Amino acid sequence: MAFDVNLARADFPILKREIKGKPLIYLDSGASAQKPRQVLEAMSAHAATSYANVHRGLHTLANETTDAFEKGRETVAHFINAAHNEEVIFTKSATESINLVAFSFGTFIKAGDKILISEMEHHANIVPWHMLAERTGAILKWVPILDDGSLDIAAFDQLLTDKVKLVAIAHMSNVLGTINPVSEIVSKAHAVGAKVLIDGCQGVVHLPVDVQALDCDFYVFSAHKLYGPTGLGVLYGRYDLLASMPPYQGGGEMIAHVSKDRITYTEPPHRFEAGTPAILEVIGLTAAIEWLSQFDRDATIAHEMALYDRAYEGLRGINSLQVHGHAAHKGSILTFSLGQAHAHDVAQILDRYNIAVRAGTHCAEPLMARLGVTSTVRASIALYNTEDEIDALIAAVQKAQSFFE
Repeated sequence: MAFDVNLARADFPILKREIKGKPLIYLDSGASAQKPRQVLEAMSAHAATSYANVHRGLHTLANETTDAFEKGRETVAHFINAAHNEEVIFTKSATESINLVAFSFGTFIKAGDKILISEMEHHANIVPWHMLAERTGAILKWVPILDDGSLDIAAFDQLLTDKVKLVAIAHMSNVLGTINPVSEIVSKAHAVGAKVLIDGCQGVVHLPVDVQALDCDFYVFSAHKLYGPTGLGVLYGRYDLLASMPPYQGGGEMIAHVSKDRITYTEPPHRFEAGTPAILEVIGLTAAIEWLSQFDRDATIAHEMALYDRAYEGLRGINSLQVHGHAAHKGSILTFSLGQAHAHDVAQILDRYNIAVRAGTHCAEPLMARLGVTSTVRASIALYNTEDEIDALIAAVQKAQSFFE
């Protein structure tokens, strides 16, 4: 099926904005995607007509809001093909989802156990495991990457022993765009008794995700990268595993009974959703997934990768420009360095042409060290970007190069 980018763009009010009389070109969706009007309207309409707290009231508004909230859980479960709605937990961010696993599943980690992560991980999939290792005496082991930005599977195989209790790996790198062979990783990890957490913040946006087919134990992502609202993350976990884990936080909603002498906890998912959740944000995520689901995923992926190829071909001929990440399997993230120019300076020049890109370490300092750079520029391509925008990026980078000569 063909993908009509202009039809998709029409749903984004912000993409109609002009700055100093010129159109906005937004190439920072890897950090946070823009939101279609369907998301904005769904949240606004519910707040205006039917808002109440969830799970606690018996009146009409409470019932309506609870139904809308739980519809969000069902929508997410269907989107990632979870076996049960109860395997979907709402958090405040993907970062909190990983911290939840590090705390709750982390109670099963002992001194001398090993945790495997890769050199391409986001800090959110590094720091919680460092903290867990500090608490327990576990050992953090790093899987290196090859020069093309792909995971060193031979090194992974060598590191994977029966001492490994958890593998935490990105589905798709937020810097290199590398798509990791997560099915293979899960299969090998399970063979030695290890559990696997997949950071799907980029993967769920640019790839179809089937958690049952992946057979992963945990999968996390954030709403705001999936064309939804900020302040909301998702944790998928296998139900039997979630049911064995202690709560992450204490408070309302996650308890079955409270007395002066003891407390008992409810079952997943509510065991891990203490307090009032992000109600309107879940409604917004529902609208985002419904909006995205109207498009053929293969067609949107093909559109994004065609734009990536156009950008890569246009930029690689620029003197002194180095593209980071050439893995055979990758998504529509293009990260580069321009000679000795600092990435922040390059990004500021591009901003003069109303081109929004990301610059810095991208919360991936170990990866920056592996690449031998202090910072990079990242253009992350979404389904609403166009060929004209990519051509404008190429022209602007050419102008930036001439500035630094």
